[in-house]
Parts: sequence; C-alpha cells; structure tokens
Amino acid sequence: MIVQINKNFRVLIDSGSNILLNNFYTKLTGSYMSSQLIFSIKDATVRYKEIPVFEGLDLNIHQRVRIALIGKNGAGKSTIMNVVSGLKSLDEGEKWEEPGITIGYLGQEFDFQKEETIFDFIFSNIKGDERDLHQYKVDIVAEALEIDVKRNMGTLSGGQLRRAGLARALVEEPEILLLDEPTNHLDLKVINWLEQYLNNYRGSVLCISHDKTFLENITNHVFWLDRGKLKVSPRGFKFFDEWSLMLLEQEARELARRKQIVAQEVEWASRGVKARVKRNVRRLSLVAQMREKLKTDESSYRRATKKIKFEPIKDLDNNSKIIAEFYNVHMDFDEAEKKLKILDGFNLRIKRGDRIGVIGSNGSGKTTFLRLMLKEIDPVKGSVKVRKNIEFSYFDQNRSDLKSSDRLKDYLVPSGGDYIEVRGKVRHVYGYLKEFMFDPSLAQDKIGTLSGGQKNRLKLSKILANPKSCLILDEPTNDLDMETLDMLKEILIGYEGTLLLVSHDRDFLDQTVTKIISFEGNGNFEVCIGGYSDYLSQTGSKKKKKTSGQTSVDFQKSRSDSVHASLQKTKRLTYKLKYELENLPIKMKKIEKEIQILSMKLSDSNFYKNDKDSFLETSQELEKAKADLDFYETRWLELEEQSIS
Repeated sequence: MIVQINKNFRVLIDSGSNILLNNFYTKLTGSYMSSQLIFSIKDATVRYKEIPVFEGLDLNIHQRVRIALIGKNGAGKSTIMNVVSGLKSLDEGEKWEEPGITIGYLGQEFDFQKEETIFDFIFSNIKGDERDLHQYKVDIVAEALEIDVKRNMGTLSGGQLRRAGLARALVEEPEILLLDEPTNHLDLKVINWLEQYLNNYRGSVLCISHDKTFLENITNHVFWLDRGKLKVSPRGFKFFDEWSLMLLEQEARELARRKQIVAQEVEWASRGVKARVKRNVRRLSLVAQMREKLKTDESSYRRATKKIKFEPIKDLDNNSKIIAEFYNVHMDFDEAEKKLKILDGFNLRIKRGDRIGVIGSNGSGKTTFLRLMLKEIDPVKGSVKVRKNIEFSYFDQNRSDLKSSDRLKDYLVPSGGDYIEVRGKVRHVYGYLKEFMFDPSLAQDKIGTLSGGQKNRLKLSKILANPKSCLILDEPTNDLDMETLDMLKEILIGYEGTLLLVSHDRDFLDQTVTKIISFEGNGNFEVCIGGYSDYLSQTGSKKKKKTSGQTSVDFQKSRSDSVHASLQKTKRLTYKLKYELENLPIKMKKIEKEIQILSMKLSDSNFYKNDKDSFLETSQELEKAKADLDFYETRWLELEEQSIS
C-alpha cells in the first residue's frame, strides 16, 4: 500500500508489514508517534476572570517522552501543569488518563506541615503498603539533592523547600513527572545530577524551565504554548529556535497572502456592480469580516514577535578604577557545635567594569560574598573595602520587596501618580510596563496574582529603570520565559557598569560574564577568566593534572631524557614541522624559567600587601605562562608521536 505522510512525501509499504510501517514512523517522528498514549486532553478551555487562558487546546502525552513546555510568562504553562496533575478542572473539553496511572508534580508552591520531617513529607503521596519499596530511594535522592531528611519542613529556606519538593516527586517515580522550574535554587553540581537522572528516567517528563542548557540536555519533544494554541515538535529543545522561527515565517507569509486577497476584494467591491446590488452588499460584508479577522491576526503576530528594545545602560561613574577589595578574608559559622568554614584567606579586587559570574554549591559562600560586598556583615578576619558612595542595584532572588497586596503600578511608582522616571526621561507607567511585556490592564492588579516569572520581570523593570553603577543580581533568571531571558541578556551585554551575577544558568553565564568565581566549599575558591565553559575547561585540565599519576617534575625529567631521541626520529615530518619540534624544547625551557621566577615573586607574603596592582598583574602573567607551557607540551607530544608513527 501507499502511505501519504504529507502532500510532498509518500512511501510504499507492504500491506502486511505493520512492523515496517511502525518502524518507519519511529524514524520519521521519534518514539513519540509509536509509543502508547497515557494522557490526553481534547478541545480544552480554561478561563481566568472570564478571559480564556487557552481554548480548543489538544494535548497528548505518550510513554517515555521528555517534553519541554515553552511559552511566555502568563501564557498558561502552569495552568496546563495544574490540569494534568488534577489540581485544576477544565471549564470545557475532555480529559483522559490511563487507569491507575501515577502523576508526580513539582509545582511553584505546595502544601506541607511545618512539624513534619522531610522524610515524612517525601512519603506523603505514597501509600503505606508501598513505602518499603521506595524507602531505599530516599537516601539516594536526598544525598544527591544535599538535604537532611531528619529536619522539620518548617525550618527550611525557600531553596531547601524546593529541593524537598523535588525529592518527593522523584522518589515516587510516577508514570508522568511534572516539573515546574526544577533547577531553581539548585547548584550546578546538583543540576548535572538531575540531568543524568532524567535521561535515565523510565517515565514521561513534562518540564517548564528557563534553563536552555538543561532543556537541551534532557528533552526530546517541545510543546510550545503560543497565544492560547499548543504547537508540538517531535524534536528536543535543541531545535526549538530553528523550528519556532520556521513557524513564525510561515505565519508571516500566510498573513501577507491574506492581506493581498483582502486588497483584491476591496478593489473589486469599490468598482460596484449595479446590476447585482444584493450580491455586492453580501460580498462587502464578507470583505469587512475578512479585514477584521486579518487585523486581529496581524496584531496577534506582532505581539508574538515583539522584542523589548532597550537603550544601552551607560556607566555613570567614570572616576574610580577600584570598586572593592577583599584582603585575606576569613568567614565561618557555627553549625552543629562545629565551625563551618566559608571563606579562608579570600583575596579579590573588583575593578570598575568587571563582569563576574558567581557559582558554587549551597552554603559554599556565594551569599556571604554578596553580603560582605553590600556591607551587611563584617568579616571574622581580614578586610573588605568598598569605595565610598558607591551605589548598588540589588536583585534579591527571594523577592523580599514585593508585597502581594500592592498593585504593579504602586510598586513602580510608590509615591503615586502615573509617571516613572527612566534614566532621566519621564515615562507613563503603563507604557513602561508594556515594554516589559505586561498588558497595561495588569497595572491595577495585585502583585500576588502574578506568576513567578512575572514577579521577576516586574523586579527587573524597577531595577533597570534607574540602574546604579554596580549591578548585583542573585539568580535573576529564575522563572523567566525565553523572551525575557533574551531581553535581560541583551541588556546586561550592553551594560557598561560593574556586574556581579549569581546564577546556575550555564548559557546565560557564558553570554554575560568575563570572569568566574567558584566557591568550592570549606573556604576554597577558584577564579577563572572567561565564562562558564571556560571555567569547565580550565578546572577540568587542572583535575586531569592532579590525577595523572605523574608529577610535573617527573614529566619534565622524562621529557628532557627523550628530547634527543625524538630529534633522531623526524624522518616522517616535513621540514617545517621538524624545525618546530626541534625548537619547542627551547621555548618550554624558557617558559619554565619564567614560571619559576613568577612563582617565587608571588610566594612573598608581603607582595600583595605592598603592591596589590603588581600582585594581580603577576598572577595573570603566571596563569598565561602556565597556559602557554601546557600548549607547547601538548604540541611537542603530538609532533613526537607523528615522527614515530
């Protein structure tokens, strides 16, 4: 038989070969098409204040798919999650799920008893006779998520509560796992573990996340909620940009075609056909309807493709070169009758225009570093000098300045009125909210009605209205949609002041910072030049050296002993490569001497104290010299191997 795949693609299949047909579909669209359907909603409508969040929506979840649920803040992503989980009913439409299926849900908020332990909370959704089957998993998940299951839920911070909620969802191992921003409050080590866990997960996953790298690593399908309609791609988030652009381009072409048809109809009607007045009137009526529908669809398209335009934020402070200095800073806290070491001999100089990404596990020192910078606490030992009169714009990940009872308008203009000053220009607050993708009608709404992403967007709008010369942003990307994330990325790239950014978003760090401070725990830290990818590359090479089983001295000795022999085996190399191989030992010897001299200079305890600028310059010279030596050593080994082969 002939199977029609689309209007341009047909394939001949043996009428008796169902397996062949099934395999063909699997290769064409992935396992999604061939796997068993386990959940479905059809022709679904959900309203909020009589306004449809979405209507006529169809959604199908098959076995073992990992889906990225994408859409703008307020589009209805969390509403879909609540419908699938059973927390919200459909206003219209049908819902079906496979009998006996289990659904686990990590939502933005969840109920718990303050007195119960994390252990009891994790088991709260598991029936008593099934607990023994899951108990061993608790220790595994709790250790990976770095939570103490004996602690009471009422004693946990917001981040710890999220981890407890994630642990409960994972331990249950449901057939459908719903994850709403699972990477919020997780450090990079735990995120990497979660990626591995989900890639080995036997159930289906529906995930909302702002973390592009995370979605790229775990998903094989995309559900794009766009203007109340669900668009489905049988490929992972890696291909989302390409796919969504294609759909928008198709929509633009269709709108252009319809516009041309309407123009032709209007022209025809304008001529008038006196002999057929009644028919003409009917046609004019249809043209009016076509024009109105086109106008609505064009407006919808413009909203969908609208990008926030923002002028580059200039640095108003051009006087001081040094923003802050940390010299031999020690910090520790009492925990369980023990001293928990946070910072141990921490030295850092922050210059005007520095763009620093801050990473590390929870409790490693990130928050302590920010609080020292903001002068909220003093070091136990050492000194922190922050330039006088420097002003900070601080984004608090806990959103502590947002009050649920306040209106959006009151938050932006607490003094009252309808106008806000935006970097020296007076703007109407409704127009300014619109630039941050808020409908003007929301200006009078309470902040408590907003989603997590909308709250973060509101905070950013206030900070960026009049940013100071130093931005300190603590996890600003949490809960943001992709459009706002891209907007924030562009703003920070154009920002000319000093930036301190705490984030677990790997792609975002790569795009926005030029230096990484990694707090490693127990008072240790690493400072690397570049973004997160550069940090991985640099720290990875260091770890390899430590675990190679051969010291640098041993390597240098073995290399020196074999230089002469290698020079005798250059028959297979070109003249140019022979020359390079012969001269590499000379270059390496020169750099080794340089490294020795620089290391001796830095070993002087008074060097930093007496001349801090020279100390930092010398440190940078040493890092460069080491990198050059690594390169020459690798190149020498490559050429030697070629000469032998």
